[in-house]
Amino acid sequence: MILASSFLQEQNFLDVLYVIAFALFIQGLRGLSGPTTAVRGNRIAAVGMLIAVIATLLNQFEGNWGLIVLGVALGAAVGVPAARQVKMTAMPQMVALFNGVGGGAVFLISWSEFRLTDGFSGTATYIAVFSLFAAIVGSVSFWGSNIAFGKLQEIIPGRPISFGSAQQIVNLVLLILAVAAGVDIAAGSHSEAIFIGLLVCSALLGNAVVLPIGGADMPVVISLLNAFTGLSAAATGIALNNTALIVAGMIVGASGTILTNLMATAMNRSIPAIVAGGFGGGGAVEGASGAGEHAGTVRSTSAADAAIQLAYANRVVIVPGYGMAVAQAQHAVRELTKELEKRGVEVSYAIHPVAGRMPGHMNVLLAEADVPYDQLKEMDDANPEFQRTDVSLVIGANDVTNPAAKNTPSSPIYGMPILEVGDSHSVIVIKRSMNPGFAGIENELYYDPKTAMLFGDAKSAVSEISAELGQI
Repeated sequence: MILASSFLQEQNFLDVLYVIAFALFIQGLRGLSGPTTAVRGNRIAAVGMLIAVIATLLNQFEGNWGLIVLGVALGAAVGVPAARQVKMTAMPQMVALFNGVGGGAVFLISWSEFRLTDGFSGTATYIAVFSLFAAIVGSVSFWGSNIAFGKLQEIIPGRPISFGSAQQIVNLVLLILAVAAGVDIAAGSHSEAIFIGLLVCSALLGNAVVLPIGGADMPVVISLLNAFTGLSAAATGIALNNTALIVAGMIVGASGTILTNLMATAMNRSIPAIVAGGFGGGGAVEGASGAGEHAGTVRSTSAADAAIQLAYANRVVIVPGYGMAVAQAQHAVRELTKELEKRGVEVSYAIHPVAGRMPGHMNVLLAEADVPYDQLKEMDDANPEFQRTDVSLVIGANDVTNPAAKNTPSSPIYGMPILEVGDSHSVIVIKRSMNPGFAGIENELYYDPKTAMLFGDAKSAVSEISAELGQI
């Protein structure tokens, strides 16, 4: 037993466990590249994390087993039911909240290390620097993620909330104060009051950065904050000499950074411009600028007329958006697709990179409804096909189909790549009302003469169309 225990605590054995865990992390991340492999990828990465945790706990210098078990039990008691019960429409909020928890854990660990080492006394300078970096970035991520959660949950208004032209000055002052406190501590100050001041300034900075960002930019913000949490975790790993934290944190930080850049590119916006204050949630404007003589006039249709139009089409493209997610209409959409395919209609789905409230939102919903993955077309592949499309069926998508992004230079979304559904021969839009999307502007597409509006809940409307198809 003594030999076995000694072997299990050998550093070489622990290093082997870490290598296996990291290989599983990377393989799991590869699995997240598509909906069909995402579940398996998550499970592989979870096994890797379990191995990494076991390797860490086997370290002979680990102690306080009672506190560790209590922490694991409390975390599982809160996290498992929350994750199992959350609706798919609330998943972005869950992601923001869980990401914030990671940042919070990081800055609390940094604070604990500060207290245990009597203000980093006798500690190598690089350890103090990485701990302080983790404290600042982790605090920004924690408080910023909470604001993102509040905006998505509509606890906080989705519109930008800022100090106006003074906002960037406020952000810069808070950043300078936080960094100055960190430099003072790294230079030898052991005052806990200064460390608390660092955390307070970082917390205010996290709030001040995210509050001015509108709802339309929230997917990018969540991704950016996720990268922050990863980087702060990696810094904590360096400070604690924990290999698992270093590698896992760097993987999260790198993947979050890449995803943030991809999301910003998809919106034709720079990350600094988003952080400086995004658009969104400002309320509707009085009519669609650029809609020309058709401004203020829309053409409505019925489920029966929509069914006839779809039944006699050769090619139909379905464009899902957040409205489909809210109505949980993905299964009804799948049934509609089957009805159309029985009639020989070619059906595909056009997916905008930022449709919904988080990256891949539509892909996950449609995969849940067993929509074949090869029917999902990314924006760059879908746009050239609209010109040969008989009917585009837009289900709850708003800003990502708005021609103002191409036609109206004064529009807040001008320059953002969109799904060019207006190029199809006709368009049917299923929407509850004429209320605008997250960007707070009306959609010029709705005033196009070839667009017909079918007002109502997405799930009910799609089901009614399917029922009408069955009678044709």
